[in-house]
Amino acid sequence: MGKESSLSGSLFYVFTVISAFLVILFLLGIFYILFSESYLAIREFGLIGFIFSQEWDPVRDLFGAAPTIFGTVVTTLLALLFAIPVAVGIAIFVTEIAPDYVKAPVSVAIELLAAIPSIIYGMWGLFTLSPIMAGYIEPALQQTLGRLPIVGILFEGVPMGIDLLTASVILSIMIIPLIASISRDAFNLVPSIVKESAYGVGATRWEVIKKIVLPYSKLGIFGGVILAMGRALGETMAVAFVLGNKHQITTSLFDAAATITVSLANEFTEADTDTYLSSLFYLSLILFAISFITLGAAKLTIQRLQRGGAR
Repeated sequence: MGKESSLSGSLFYVFTVISAFLVILFLLGIFYILFSESYLAIREFGLIGFIFSQEWDPVRDLFGAAPTIFGTVVTTLLALLFAIPVAVGIAIFVTEIAPDYVKAPVSVAIELLAAIPSIIYGMWGLFTLSPIMAGYIEPALQQTLGRLPIVGILFEGVPMGIDLLTASVILSIMIIPLIASISRDAFNLVPSIVKESAYGVGATRWEVIKKIVLPYSKLGIFGGVILAMGRALGETMAVAFVLGNKHQITTSLFDAAATITVSLANEFTEADTDTYLSSLFYLSLILFAISFITLGAAKLTIQRLQRGGAR
């Protein structure tokens, strides 16, 4: 019996070690493929020249990543800006405010929203949301916020519904369920006795949420936001329908733009020269680096918050 137990323990140890190192091997393999395939573009344009160049001219074999990086960052940040308050509000409602007979249907609806394929979001965005944005929401924004100094530059141009703003709204709808689900689970981990004690000394519901639930759950909320950011950075099909894939850096949210993922999806089959194909791989490598740096920074932030909480 002892030998069998020892053998099982050894096999389990070997299995877990191999599994852990496989993850590292996969990452190294992905990096090697992206780097080797993009080496021609790296040698041709360099790092700084490629990242800051706004050229994207397949006819002349001139390529730069600045417009696609700009589109990726802007749509992701706007999506998070729209999604975080709504998602956290949904989680608070489900855990702290809603009666029991409402919690289950809302929770199921959130999970179903997360399960919808991205291409469905894209089709809905193109045929339903885009006309609404062009006909009602964007003109209203132009007539109000567009007349303000400085801020008004964000709402210049002709509202077409195929632009940065519409793509950001689609992304925010897609990541709301992810943030809401993780935030809800984090809120449910708050000890009931702590909340009951706060109510016992006369705290209002808002005070309990603000001073107990949110601080106790901040790491869970932050983790959900980071996962949602990863989803937004890598989203392709939904954004491709409503962004326009125009390689430009613009100050207006009503202009078409391009992201790294959309450019890859739309242009990979059209790459008819080695430099063109290598430049697309270079974009993939840059997106890989952005994701890695973002997740690394998030991990360091979580560790700092944990140390701060321990102190």
